[in-house]
Amino acid sequence: MSTCTAFEGSRRIASGDVSQVAMKVKEVVDRGGPDAVLIFDDDTSQLVELDLRGTAGDVMARLRPVEDAGRRPGRPRLGVVAREVTLLPRHWEWLADQPGGASVALRKLVEQASRANQSSDRIRTARESAYRFLSAMAGNEPGFEEATRALFAGNGERFERETAGWPPDVRDHARKLAAASLD
Repeated sequence: MSTCTAFEGSRRIASGDVSQVAMKVKEVVDRGGPDAVLIFDDDTSQLVELDLRGTAGDVMARLRPVEDAGRRPGRPRLGVVAREVTLLPRHWEWLADQPGGASVALRKLVEQASRANQSSDRIRTARESAYRFLSAMAGNEPGFEEATRALFAGNGERFERETAGWPPDVRDHARKLAAASLD
């Protein structure tokens, strides 16, 4: 996760690096406001859970990544990770006949497919992220269903119209997330 955004009810309270957001969220939670606080990953709109117990130092200490000293399969210095792939026998036979073997052939196929689908993947990812956020934050807002239909139809004008009456911070964040998937 690169950045995240936190909301207290429908009001955006912080956006940025997770450590910065965590400190602001801790202040709000410690203050004991009446509204729930939700934190969203800015790329996926998955909810981010933070352990806010203790002091600010305790919270920051828990945010630091834990170094895994164990050796993992693959070539970690190159970022290579070993995982299982399940294929039919004819696929394994074809891969075995390819120059460089199965791993090289699979990497080439994945690179080729990712380049070919880059635009549609970007649109799909933006729609999924926007929908996840809309469902969590705007499910009870007027025009939610129509805004969702507009989102998946790629109709930017209709999306703007249906979200116009929403709380400003929710509306603006939803539009930002949806922008890459709308015409």
